Amino acid sequence: MPGYIVRLRLDDVLVAVAFAVWVVQLIRKKVSLRNNPLLVPMIVYVAVGALSSLSAIFVTKTVPLSFPHLEKLFFNWARRIEYFSVFFVFASTIKSLNQVKKYVYVTAAVLLLVSIYGFGQKYLYWPAYSTMNREFSKGVTLYLTEHARVLSTFGGHYDLAAYLMMLLTLFIPLSLIVKKWFQKLLLILISACAFWLLILTVSRTSFIAYLFAITVAFGLLIYKKGYFWAISRYALVLVLSLFVMLSFGDLSDRFSHLLKLDKLKTMGFLKPIAKEAPKGPNVAYIDITNDNVGSKSDTPPTTAKPSVPVDVYNNVPEYGSASGLPASMAAKPRVYSQAAVTYDLSTGIRLDYTWPQAIKGFLKNPLLGSGYSTLTKKNIQDFTEAESTDNDFLRALGETGLLGFLAFFGLIGFIIWKGIRAIKDISDPFHYTVAASLVAATLGLLLNAVYIDVFEASKVAYVFWILVAILLSIVKFAEAKSTRK
Repeated sequence: MPGYIVRLRLDDVLVAVAFAVWVVQLIRKKVSLRNNPLLVPMIVYVAVGALSSLSAIFVTKTVPLSFPHLEKLFFNWARRIEYFSVFFVFASTIKSLNQVKKYVYVTAAVLLLVSIYGFGQKYLYWPAYSTMNREFSKGVTLYLTEHARVLSTFGGHYDLAAYLMMLLTLFIPLSLIVKKWFQKLLLILISACAFWLLILTVSRTSFIAYLFAITVAFGLLIYKKGYFWAISRYALVLVLSLFVMLSFGDLSDRFSHLLKLDKLKTMGFLKPIAKEAPKGPNVAYIDITNDNVGSKSDTPPTTAKPSVPVDVYNNVPEYGSASGLPASMAAKPRVYSQAAVTYDLSTGIRLDYTWPQAIKGFLKNPLLGSGYSTLTKKNIQDFTEAESTDNDFLRALGETGLLGFLAFFGLIGFIIWKGIRAIKDISDPFHYTVAASLVAATLGLLLNAVYIDVFEASKVAYVFWILVAILLSIVKFAEAKSTRK
């Protein structure tokens, strides 16, 4: 789509092919939708999304009647269907609890490979591919600078961190449940690698979500394993997690910057110089060095591969200082809002623009919102190159209104309720640990969604709906067994 940062990727093609095959099998009655608990809730959400889109065109008129705008609107609606399709494909393939176990170990193997590639980006200068701007999203090969965050391939560090949060919530408790020493050692190793990769993403939100989700997972396991088993192991995991976070990497630096603990080191030396605010929102702007609104990890990757690893960080070109850089990467004067100075740059963007825009979209039509892909533009005729609210709850309200919000998050709530309700009927330790962990991971993802649009990020959404298929398959077998009794 001309002028749009989102591009068709190979994974989109693979998902489309898999879904097409599944539809053929459905027509041939080789697979069935009977007794699928998410069929109706998903249809309801898709229908509400379609109504919201029509409302955006003909009622609120927040989407112009021109092909590029209509194309983008329905593209974003179709993305939700694409993510849901992964659930149906995987749910239809699980015929036994033994298949659940196989999928879990395949997921563990993939997590190990992801961790290895992440370490390669960070320590061996393996190429990274990002979608952080239009130029990078074309497939520009990047290399991480000293403090740059490890990121998801054709995504960002937030996508990778949310993915790691979900799978750490699964594999840490599971590593403490399995009996065979080889499986235990393997899962502990994979969990350790994934945790260090989470540290390298330098994502505060996902780390907090991870702590919350792990707490919930061990809390649910109290019912099956008892207080002493769950609390003693939870305490060990919590202490190790906090120790590593505080002792190594740049994540502790970001937390200290947010809490202004770093100012204790520099108090009295930083005196911001006030500058006239640009025309626009009633916000006090301050011209100040980036060090005061961000941390070292805010340094972006570079297109120049280091020729000598020892002094790689001495010769990384700044934007605008090297020849051949794309025009969109040219240096521009940096002016920061008061919110950015008070908190940090990413929080400032949310408080100053993206969150208020979502609220405006909601107020235009409280029932159906202002439509997909309408929240980031200032004027109705604007064609924005990307969509992000950095809060999935506000985004759902702004784009699809109260009906869309209730349809989607009601669906997520239903999944959590089904999972918690079934844990008591599952006797096998492996399977009830998987069920408890996936319920906890879903709750962690909801916490993550306060600061990131995680349910719209393909790298997160694919994995999430696969994990939901695994969770609800375990629930289905548990309910069937309970009924036979």
